[in-house]
Amino acid sequence: MGTEASASAVDLLRSQIPFQTDGELVLPQRGVGLVLVDLCNGFCTVGAGNLAPVAPNKQIEKMVGEAARLAKLFCDRNWPIFAFLDTHYPDKPEPPYPPHCIIGTGEENFVPDLQWLEKEPNVTVKRKSCIDGYISCIEKDGSSIFADWVGKYQIKTVLVLGICTDICVLDFASSTLAARNIDRVPPLQDVVIYSEGCATYDLPVEVATNIKGALAHPQDLMHHIGLYMAKGRGAKVVDRVVVEP
Repeated sequence: MGTEASASAVDLLRSQIPFQTDGELVLPQRGVGLVLVDLCNGFCTVGAGNLAPVAPNKQIEKMVGEAARLAKLFCDRNWPIFAFLDTHYPDKPEPPYPPHCIIGTGEENFVPDLQWLEKEPNVTVKRKSCIDGYISCIEKDGSSIFADWVGKYQIKTVLVLGICTDICVLDFASSTLAARNIDRVPPLQDVVIYSEGCATYDLPVEVATNIKGALAHPQDLMHHIGLYMAKGRGAKVVDRVVVEP
């Protein structure tokens, strides 16, 4: 599908399943936490692995830039950050995806622009071995690293950025909202997804048809669907994030 045809398809989709964003999120001085989903080489750095972009990608580059900007803002104020990093063992595949973010390859580590986060005292890093970050935080005894983090910092709003909009970001938001609804993550009230700080991968239909078992995944279209589905789960979707004066 050519560029013009792709743009027309996205426009058609947006006309059929439109949604209004919640505009601007003004960050309060307390009660907010930043959640970064899979800002790792295996999904974001060109040529880094099977699920990494094969060429520079504007949507992913913008996401990384916004993640770095907001992470610095949070760190400068000593506000809490929870960062997921997709991390897998080689003998535990994650169908339908090919091997990715395998321990020891470097794919599972922060992108260069965010490597500094590992040394920040306000950052909690969780290496996850499944798509849904919320599920990955549940321990064998039923406790939850994420729920404990929310409780420790008395977080009422989580601001979510990352990749992929329609997969890991959506699954985390959906599970967190379901948990909120049954009082599993007090005092959490709102899950807010920053649209400009999210991205997904691009696998055009003309490429996917030549890969056995692959599902076409046009980037702009699936990004829109991910945000639309998140709204349907009860998340707020904003397109601007500013600090309370």
